[in-house]
Amino acid sequence: MNLRQACPLTAHEALERAALLAPDVEAVVTAGERLTYAELAAEVSRIRSALAGAGIGRGDRVGLCLGNGPRWVALFVALGSVGAVTVPVNTRYTADEVEHTLVHAGVTTLFTADRVLRVDLLDILRDLGVGADGTPTGARLPGLGRVVVCGDEVPGWATSWPDFLSEGTDEVPATGTPDDILLVQYTSGTTSRPKGVLLTHRSMCADAFFSGARLGLRPGDRFHSARPFFHVAGSTLSVLAAMQHATTLVTMPKFEPAEALRLMEQEGCTHFSGNDTIALMLLNHPDRARRTLRLRGAWVAASPTVIRRVIDELGAGECVAGYGLSEASPNVAQSCWWEDDEVRASGAMLVQPGVEVRIRAADDTRDCAPGEPGAILVRGWNVMRGYLDAPEATAAVVDSDGWLDTGDVGALDVTGRLHFVGRTKDIIRVGGENVAPADLENTLHRHPDVRQAVVVGVPDERLVEVPFAFVVLTGPGTTEDELIAWARTRMAGFKVPRHLRIVDGFESIGMTASSKIQRNRLAAHARHLLAGQDHEVSA
Repeated sequence: MNLRQACPLTAHEALERAALLAPDVEAVVTAGERLTYAELAAEVSRIRSALAGAGIGRGDRVGLCLGNGPRWVALFVALGSVGAVTVPVNTRYTADEVEHTLVHAGVTTLFTADRVLRVDLLDILRDLGVGADGTPTGARLPGLGRVVVCGDEVPGWATSWPDFLSEGTDEVPATGTPDDILLVQYTSGTTSRPKGVLLTHRSMCADAFFSGARLGLRPGDRFHSARPFFHVAGSTLSVLAAMQHATTLVTMPKFEPAEALRLMEQEGCTHFSGNDTIALMLLNHPDRARRTLRLRGAWVAASPTVIRRVIDELGAGECVAGYGLSEASPNVAQSCWWEDDEVRASGAMLVQPGVEVRIRAADDTRDCAPGEPGAILVRGWNVMRGYLDAPEATAAVVDSDGWLDTGDVGALDVTGRLHFVGRTKDIIRVGGENVAPADLENTLHRHPDVRQAVVVGVPDERLVEVPFAFVVLTGPGTTEDELIAWARTRMAGFKVPRHLRIVDGFESIGMTASSKIQRNRLAAHARHLLAGQDHEVSA
């Protein structure tokens, strides 16, 4: 399949086309900022000149630790245009998590806000030793040579945004190519540390184009998405999807349903993006009844019941469902706005053009018959280049023929549509965030009084799923409240267990004779305990 005939295959080419087609259409809108496509293209050119002046170019890995907004978008496109690689940093990470991302990715320059919402990002950097000797380089971040602060507070060891821009002089041509790595996306797996997924311009831009087309985006449409730009649902399916179709992206630093409803009404949004949690928070919020929405469609990773409610109650009659994962850029299959709403509400999805999907039987000897569930395998232009510096981990999920084992279960019907059944991995999806139980267990095991910790996911009305931790102590004395407080200082807020129970052991509630934890039995036991109002904490 010749993708070049379908769409621009670099981020900067997508922006250049949008700026030619619709220069006066707003590209990115927040509560306090507005930028047209012509203005965004000019800003990208200015940043590209400054990047060249700073010596940042092909193959350099550059961290972005910023909230959603025009500056994130402009830096992302400008970096890709010089062949540099964006390493998005989750703005909710703790110091240890930031350290892992920056060190593992080999980030040499970091663009950061001074703070995002309640998170003081400069304090996190100071915790990592940045600035101790007057420079960004320290024992914990030895490769970091420069920090550019996009905010009011600029320490002496950092460069201000205006000073960085002043380093640019002449206009610099774009040199990024479709096969250059555009993004290193850190994603949680079943191991204790996130892995860096390598995604190219080609895979992300094509994925964004086809997803946006099936969503029904057109020039001048207004697309609300609060999906964090540090996730591929933000960078690919929001930023690049809007850009590929000259659509206005309306965004916010953190999803809050009342503010989202207000923005969607004020900005006349025609579409929105969300998961089960986002959709349910919009549907169930008391402000919805007094807001006049003009929605035509939505991209929702949700159950058929939620999709039907979005269509019927929010008026998004062209709502589509999607399935994907970071390793596939991320979208694999999606329903289409022009299909019958019964098809779309059922969760049936067409595989993206040029992408192949197989369903492998549990015995690993054959492909499943139509309608028979099995492991979802994917091959095509959207599959990642691999995991950063992890050839064994890459080989474990992508075979020699290029088939990616998603770790998920689904079925293909007789029409070739994909039906997602569930995730076979132990990942807990907390309001759209992927959380690896092993990551939480690894942290809890660092507590001196914890002998063993096992984390499972349990249902939650607001977040869909949340962590429930079972902990065995070395002796009496430590309380559940103390463990939760200790964990909160060592992991991002969405990872902190909402429920925690101290137990004597796992023999009677979830362990085999060979001493293997049976997580399905533990999860069932956790659900039983919830009926008795087990200890719970707020996010």
